[in-house]
Amino acid sequence: MKDLLEYKFLIPLVLLLGFAPFFPQPHIVEKIRMLFTGTLKRPIDIFDLAWHAWPFMLLGYRLFRGAPAR
Repeated sequence: MKDLLEYKFLIPLVLLLGFAPFFPQPHIVEKIRMLFTGTLKRPIDIFDLAWHAWPFMLLGYRLFRGAPAR
């Protein structure tokens, strides 16, 4: 599991899965806009938001856990 949390794995995962498809706009951007406008209601849209957001959350976790203690 530790190998999966390395930056060399997480950065490409975020760039590819998090932002795919790239045209006309990334799905994550579309789904976040839908969330803020209140139109994110269909189960497939909610699943799609979760699917494209989990790489960002994993990277955030890794950044938080990898930060040096102050």
